Amino acid sequence: MIKKNILPIMLIAFSLLIVSCSNNSKFKIEKGRVGELTPQTTIQDLNKIFANDSIVVNLSEGAQGENYFQEDDEYYIFEKGGKLLLKIMPKEQLDSTSTIKSIEILDERFKTESGITLNSRYSEINANNNINRVESTLQSATLFLDNLNTTITIDNEELGLKEFNTQKVSKEQIPDLAKMKSFIVWFN
Repeated sequence: MIKKNILPIMLIAFSLLIVSCSNNSKFKIEKGRVGELTPQTTIQDLNKIFANDSIVVNLSEGAQGENYFQEDDEYYIFEKGGKLLLKIMPKEQLDSTSTIKSIEILDERFKTESGITLNSRYSEINANNNINRVESTLQSATLFLDNLNTTITIDNEELGLKEFNTQKVSKEQIPDLAKMKSFIVWFN
Protein backbone atom coordinates (compact mmCIF):
# COMPACT_ATOMS: atom_id res chain seq x y z
CA MET A 1 0.00 0.00 0.00
CA ILE A 2 2.83 2.40 0.79
CA LYS A 3 4.47 1.70 -2.59
CA LYS A 4 1.27 2.72 -4.43
CA ASN A 5 1.30 6.14 -2.72
CA ILE A 6 5.00 6.82 -3.31
CA LEU A 7 4.80 7.07 -7.10
CA PRO A 8 2.21 9.92 -7.18
CA ILE A 9 4.09 11.76 -4.44
CA MET A 10 7.37 11.44 -6.33
CA LEU A 11 5.72 12.73 -9.55
CA ILE A 12 4.31 15.75 -7.73
CA ALA A 13 7.67 16.49 -6.07
CA PHE A 14 9.50 16.19 -9.41
CA SER A 15 6.97 18.52 -11.09
CA LEU A 16 7.38 21.10 -8.35
CA LEU A 17 11.17 20.91 -8.69
CA ILE A 18 10.98 21.55 -12.44
CA VAL A 19 8.57 24.48 -11.99
CA SER A 20 10.70 26.07 -9.24
CA CYS A 21 13.91 25.73 -11.29
CA SER A 22 12.34 27.28 -14.39
CA ASN A 23 10.87 30.11 -12.30
CA ASN A 24 14.28 30.89 -10.76
CA SER A 25 15.86 31.31 -14.21
CA LYS A 26 13.20 33.91 -15.03
CA PHE A 27 14.71 36.14 -12.34
CA LYS A 28 18.41 35.27 -12.76
CA ILE A 29 20.95 37.98 -13.60
CA GLU A 30 24.29 37.04 -15.20
CA LYS A 31 26.75 38.88 -17.40
CA GLY A 32 25.00 39.09 -20.75
CA ARG A 33 21.68 37.73 -19.47
CA VAL A 34 18.64 38.85 -17.49
CA GLY A 35 16.15 36.00 -17.31
CA GLU A 36 15.53 35.06 -20.95
CA LEU A 37 16.94 38.35 -22.31
CA THR A 38 20.37 38.27 -23.97
CA PRO A 39 22.37 40.68 -26.17
CA GLN A 40 20.85 38.95 -29.22
CA THR A 41 17.25 39.59 -28.09
CA THR A 42 15.45 42.08 -30.33
CA ILE A 43 12.66 44.42 -29.33
CA GLN A 44 10.19 42.42 -31.42
CA ASP A 45 11.13 39.30 -29.36
CA LEU A 46 9.77 40.95 -26.20
CA ASN A 47 6.15 40.11 -27.09
CA LYS A 48 7.03 36.40 -27.29
CA ILE A 49 9.26 36.34 -24.17
CA PHE A 50 6.74 38.27 -22.07
CA ALA A 51 3.58 36.77 -23.62
CA ASN A 52 2.01 36.30 -20.17
CA ASP A 53 2.95 39.79 -19.00
CA SER A 54 2.12 43.32 -20.12
CA ILE A 55 4.44 45.60 -22.06
CA VAL A 56 4.00 49.36 -21.96
CA VAL A 57 5.88 51.22 -24.67
CA ASN A 58 7.01 54.84 -24.41
CA LEU A 59 8.52 55.73 -27.79
CA SER A 60 10.84 58.65 -28.31
CA GLU A 61 9.87 61.13 -30.98
CA GLY A 62 13.17 60.68 -32.77
CA ALA A 63 15.00 63.52 -34.47
CA GLN A 64 11.71 64.97 -35.73
CA GLY A 65 10.00 65.14 -32.35
CA GLU A 66 9.37 68.06 -30.05
CA ASN A 67 10.24 66.29 -26.78
CA TYR A 68 13.98 66.93 -26.64
CA PHE A 69 14.31 65.45 -23.15
CA GLN A 70 13.34 61.89 -24.07
CA GLU A 71 16.20 60.47 -26.07
CA ASP A 72 15.41 56.75 -25.83
CA ASP A 73 12.48 54.42 -26.36
CA GLU A 74 11.41 52.73 -23.13
CA TYR A 75 9.73 49.33 -22.75
CA TYR A 76 8.23 48.66 -19.32
CA ILE A 77 7.49 45.03 -18.43
CA PHE A 78 4.64 44.49 -15.97
CA GLU A 79 3.80 41.12 -14.47
CA LYS A 80 0.17 39.97 -14.34
CA GLY A 81 -1.27 41.78 -11.36
CA GLY A 82 0.53 45.01 -12.23
CA LYS A 83 3.97 44.58 -10.61
CA LEU A 84 6.67 46.45 -12.55
CA LEU A 85 9.59 44.12 -13.40
CA LEU A 86 11.94 45.77 -15.89
CA LYS A 87 12.60 48.87 -17.96
CA ILE A 88 14.25 47.98 -21.27
CA MET A 89 16.05 50.46 -23.56
CA PRO A 90 16.90 49.49 -27.16
CA LYS A 91 20.17 50.39 -28.93
CA GLU A 92 18.32 51.92 -31.89
CA GLN A 93 15.24 54.08 -31.43
CA LEU A 94 11.98 53.44 -33.29
CA ASP A 95 13.33 50.13 -34.64
CA SER A 96 11.67 46.83 -33.65
CA THR A 97 14.67 44.86 -34.98
CA SER A 98 17.04 46.64 -32.60
CA THR A 99 18.75 44.69 -29.84
CA ILE A 100 18.75 45.77 -26.19
CA LYS A 101 21.11 48.43 -24.85
CA SER A 102 20.21 48.24 -21.15
CA ILE A 103 17.79 46.72 -18.66
CA GLU A 104 16.91 48.48 -15.42
CA ILE A 105 15.96 45.99 -12.72
CA LEU A 106 12.79 47.15 -10.95
CA ASP A 107 11.77 44.01 -9.02
CA GLU A 108 13.59 42.60 -6.00
CA ARG A 109 13.16 38.99 -7.18
CA PHE A 110 15.84 39.44 -9.85
CA LYS A 111 19.08 38.12 -8.38
CA THR A 112 22.72 37.57 -9.35
CA GLU A 113 24.61 34.38 -8.52
CA SER A 114 26.34 36.29 -5.70
CA GLY A 115 22.94 37.25 -4.26
CA ILE A 116 22.65 40.89 -5.33
CA THR A 117 19.06 42.10 -5.59
CA LEU A 118 17.45 45.52 -5.79
CA ASN A 119 17.28 45.47 -1.96
CA SER A 120 21.00 44.74 -1.45
CA ARG A 121 23.10 47.02 0.71
CA TYR A 122 26.59 48.23 -0.22
CA SER A 123 28.28 45.71 2.10
CA GLU A 124 26.67 42.81 0.18
CA ILE A 125 27.60 44.30 -3.19
CA ASN A 126 31.21 44.99 -2.16
CA ALA A 127 31.77 41.62 -0.46
CA ASN A 128 30.83 39.49 -3.45
CA ASN A 129 31.77 41.60 -6.48
CA ASN A 130 34.68 43.52 -7.91
CA ILE A 131 33.74 47.20 -8.01
CA ASN A 132 35.97 48.49 -10.80
CA ARG A 133 35.36 52.19 -10.23
CA VAL A 134 33.09 54.75 -8.59
CA GLU A 135 31.95 57.89 -10.40
CA SER A 136 30.34 60.80 -8.59
CA THR A 137 27.62 63.06 -9.92
CA LEU A 138 25.77 65.96 -8.30
CA GLN A 139 23.15 63.66 -6.78
CA SER A 140 24.67 60.18 -6.59
CA ALA A 141 27.60 57.81 -6.90
CA THR A 142 27.65 55.12 -9.58
CA LEU A 143 29.38 51.79 -8.97
CA PHE A 144 30.70 49.91 -12.03
CA LEU A 145 30.78 46.10 -11.75
CA ASP A 146 32.55 44.86 -14.88
CA ASN A 147 32.15 41.18 -13.91
CA LEU A 148 28.38 41.59 -14.46
CA ASN A 149 28.52 44.58 -16.85
CA THR A 150 26.22 46.47 -14.48
CA THR A 151 26.00 49.86 -12.85
CA ILE A 152 24.52 50.48 -9.42
CA THR A 153 23.60 53.99 -8.33
CA ILE A 154 23.52 55.15 -4.71
CA ASP A 155 21.99 58.52 -3.74
CA ASN A 156 24.16 61.13 -2.03
CA GLU A 157 21.72 61.05 0.89
CA GLU A 158 22.66 57.38 1.50
CA LEU A 159 26.32 58.45 1.41
CA GLY A 160 25.79 61.12 4.06
CA LEU A 161 26.43 63.94 1.56
CA LYS A 162 24.34 66.96 0.66
CA GLU A 163 22.06 66.34 -2.31
CA PHE A 164 23.96 68.54 -4.78
CA ASN A 165 27.59 67.78 -4.12
CA THR A 166 30.54 67.42 -6.47
CA GLN A 167 32.77 65.67 -3.93
CA LYS A 168 34.56 62.62 -5.31
CA VAL A 169 33.48 59.42 -3.56
CA SER A 170 35.71 56.37 -3.04
CA LYS A 171 34.63 52.79 -2.23
CA GLU A 172 35.92 53.19 1.33
CA GLN A 173 33.63 56.20 1.96
CA ILE A 174 30.40 54.37 1.14
CA PRO A 175 28.55 53.22 4.28
CA ASP A 176 27.91 49.46 4.52
CA LEU A 177 24.16 50.01 4.90
CA ALA A 178 23.79 52.31 1.87
CA LYS A 179 20.84 51.23 -0.31
CA MET A 180 20.93 51.29 -4.08
CA LYS A 181 18.77 53.67 -6.08
CA SER A 182 19.06 51.88 -9.42
CA PHE A 183 20.44 48.62 -10.80
CA ILE A 184 21.14 48.53 -14.57
CA VAL A 185 22.48 45.65 -16.68
CA TRP A 186 24.22 46.72 -19.90
CA PHE A 187 24.32 44.71 -23.14
CA ASN A 188 27.21 46.34 -24.99
